[in-house]
Amino acid sequence: MSKIIRGLSKNARFVLVDTKDIVQEALDIHKCSPTAISAFGRLLSASVMMGATLKGDDILTLRTSTNGLLSTMVATVDKDGVKGYLSNGDADLPSKENGQPDVQNLVGTGMLHVIKDLGLKEPYVGISTITSGEIAYDIAYYYVTSEQTPTVIALGVDLENETTVRSSGGYMIQLLPDATEEFIVELEKKISAVKSVTELFKGGMSLENMLHLLYDDMNDENPEKLIENYEILETKEIKYNCNCNRDKFYRGVITLGKTQLEEILEEKGEVEAECHFCGKRYSFKKDDLSEVL
Repeated sequence: MSKIIRGLSKNARFVLVDTKDIVQEALDIHKCSPTAISAFGRLLSASVMMGATLKGDDILTLRTSTNGLLSTMVATVDKDGVKGYLSNGDADLPSKENGQPDVQNLVGTGMLHVIKDLGLKEPYVGISTITSGEIAYDIAYYYVTSEQTPTVIALGVDLENETTVRSSGGYMIQLLPDATEEFIVELEKKISAVKSVTELFKGGMSLENMLHLLYDDMNDENPEKLIENYEILETKEIKYNCNCNRDKFYRGVITLGKTQLEEILEEKGEVEAECHFCGKRYSFKKDDLSEVL
């Protein structure tokens, strides 16, 4: 089961996620190319981190709209889990010279929409530009420009082969309004020195190990160093979860209207609908639609 750790220190709040099982299920459902799942997995991980504090029926959705082959990705998270879909998931590009997937060029540039449904009359919609296509930088850019929250975010997806996810996840550290300059300097040093998320997972690090590493030297008894104690507020499991059901699709199908439904039934003998998020298919025969017809 995938896992979240979130917590707080004097100067920052943090979230770390291991999303290996989530991304594996997304790969199984959507049959993505290696580069596409590397991009999509990062977006799923980012949505899990951004939605770590959701309460009740709150819903967070990330949607990309870009000029790359992978033009649209959607990730939606709530208290029950995360789900997502993407366009052109079989699109792929050759790896970079360093062997890493070319996520940047597959995604391209465009817009990021952050939609928060908090149970109010209208959802909050934040929009920022996607300039790197690497996802992590673009999420950090959103936080700085739309929510004025300086954010460090690292994401990674590593594949064992085309059908198996070896690791996936990341971490996010957000400065609190009264963060000290000393902490900021030390954090910048730490982030520049720490290996990539993929390398940390490959080295066998757990989320707890990763958290200790990020705060190492900032949590030292040496009085010449910055002492930064942190508290883990919550550790919980999270899964890929689609809440579609036959009744929801029935309500969608009947909006086609009597005339169009009759035409489809005449041609195919049934009306079929497929869930973008999990791939499940729902079939409706003439008897199922008798009330509308």
